[in-house]
Amino acid sequence: VRRGATLGANCTIVCGSTIGEYAFIGAGAVVNRSVPAYALMLGVPAKRRGWMCTCGVQLQGSGRIQCTCGTPYQIDDLSCTPL
Repeated sequence: VRRGATLGANCTIVCGSTIGEYAFIGAGAVVNRSVPAYALMLGVPAKRRGWMCTCGVQLQGSGRIQCTCGTPYQIDDLSCTPL
């Protein structure tokens, strides 16, 4: 589990999976593979449902966006990177 990651109550992480920086795992989710940084993972099995900011706000949109806290991000289908 990398720095800043949030794990919801009663989530299950399968052995050998890496949880990326600032990723959010929803309550009761079952993670059976590695999770990219800033990903929002929900469900059984867990699937990426969006991207999260380091401040805890869900990011909306794609391309170059800015969180309400002012942090800029570059978002595409497979990754979210702070600028």
